[in-house]
Amino acid sequence: MKTKIILFLTTVLLSINITDRGSASSNYFEADVIIYGGTSAAVTAAVKVARTGQSVIMVSPDIHLGGLSSGGLGFTDTGNKEVIGGLSREFYQRVYEYYQQDETWQWQDRSEYGNRGQGTTALDEEFGTMWIFEPHIAEQVFEDFINDEGITVLRDEWLDRKDGVVTEDGRIVSFETLSGKRFKGKMFIDATYEGDLMAAAGVSYHVGRESNDTYDEEWNGVQTGVYHHNHFFPPDGPHIDPYVSPGDPSSGIIGGVSVAPPGEKGSGDHRVQAYCFRMCLSDHPDNKVPFPKPDNYEPSQYILLLRLFESGWHERNNFFTKYDEIPNRKTDTNNHGPVSTDYMGMNYDYPEASYERREQIIQEHEDYQKGMMYFLANDPRVPREIQNEVKRWGLAKDEFTDNGNWPHQLYIREARRMIGDFVMTEHEVLGNREVPKSIGMGSYTLDSHNVQRYITPEGYVQNEGDIGVSPDQPYEIAYGSLIPKKDEIQNLLVPVAMSASHIAFGSIRMEPVFMVLGHSAAAAAVLAIREGQAVQDVNYNDLRNDLEADGQVLEYSD
Repeated sequence: MKTKIILFLTTVLLSINITDRGSASSNYFEADVIIYGGTSAAVTAAVKVARTGQSVIMVSPDIHLGGLSSGGLGFTDTGNKEVIGGLSREFYQRVYEYYQQDETWQWQDRSEYGNRGQGTTALDEEFGTMWIFEPHIAEQVFEDFINDEGITVLRDEWLDRKDGVVTEDGRIVSFETLSGKRFKGKMFIDATYEGDLMAAAGVSYHVGRESNDTYDEEWNGVQTGVYHHNHFFPPDGPHIDPYVSPGDPSSGIIGGVSVAPPGEKGSGDHRVQAYCFRMCLSDHPDNKVPFPKPDNYEPSQYILLLRLFESGWHERNNFFTKYDEIPNRKTDTNNHGPVSTDYMGMNYDYPEASYERREQIIQEHEDYQKGMMYFLANDPRVPREIQNEVKRWGLAKDEFTDNGNWPHQLYIREARRMIGDFVMTEHEVLGNREVPKSIGMGSYTLDSHNVQRYITPEGYVQNEGDIGVSPDQPYEIAYGSLIPKKDEIQNLLVPVAMSASHIAFGSIRMEPVFMVLGHSAAAAAVLAIREGQAVQDVNYNDLRNDLEADGQVLEYSD
């Protein structure tokens, strides 16, 4: 009872604190900086603002904070960890601290954990960082950040995208959510994967792939005939037939294959790279739940997968490569192979879709992926060695406990991308052009998952859009890529749906980098408030000094 009373009084005091700055209405909120989103970037942005002493409110459509970082992506896409600084690095240091506690190791001894990370060791004793982690640990770290700074977070609040944003003289004045709450601020940060606030404010953006001609790039646009990862059907065979009755086009197309032509190589289109859920699986007998059978399970949806097995692909390629180990006998399970957890071609309308349609798309992805796992574990046509291996695993019983042990965040690899004051392209990522006004660094491969599955002129199934091109060294990210053009909006920063071409975004879009960009966006917002400036007029030397004092890494030398 005492705890409940304390929580109640804390809530009342927070409400008084907020409404004292604005009106007495319980639906009116005001702060120096309003952050829309619940992603990892939203959290680091809020923490940075709070630590400067400015007031901040997070308006999150999500109940769970952290986006993909707490939503199953625990096998971190680090790239070069040396360039991950500031609050992003602090996040991984806090994760490390949890894994120093014996009680964290519930399902295996610490000594049994293999310590393998993506391009690095998982647990870095020298720098006190842990790059590989369980979803619930990540979520707890984000909640710790919020609680430590006393940040006000309103959850399950959805922007009124049609009529909710009020602008005046090139500035956002306020926005309203569907519940009727209004939020007024001096500066705004859109930290959503979708860029909803940015779009509703009238900022320019792009959806899909630009043509290579748009920014004089090589790896943007349609990429037929390009095979960089092992996520394609071998062009020299064995070939996979796309028809219900093999060789008979009149019999119809099997599920997962499009009849639309792929488009001319190098041309732009409306398509975005495939989404999936990053499943957290366990092989511990006391901490796994059998793969559930979706209500609308339809095994014929996985005929293409069967034909892949019949071709012998699995005998040459380990189907379980992307069951990446995280602590406590769990995995971060990602897409692997020509047919896998990526629900290819089923997300094209997601970036611009209504909330209702997005919810349908998310459910369709969940049904497809759950159905695939149930199919692999139970359908007698699946090769025995694969079925036996799949049956070793189940959903981790102690993860996502309020959502049937299923991740609460679909991997929105790409949605809207702002066309801002500066557009990051493959030229900046690959080091072919200098970057003005660095506010952080990236280092990951130019990485796009497949975008479409089509029928070749020869009548076979093929995937398209999977790209992997590595930069020679880490690259700088321009401040201009976080801000709109000045003649559009002058008090908005966009650290997630930021300004980049499709293929450049494929490298930048990693969670550690989003946290870096959230931190830097918040620093710029505070400087703009204090100097009474537009975000486009922030003094870069002041911003650079502030970021370097916080441990951000702005340039790289061997």
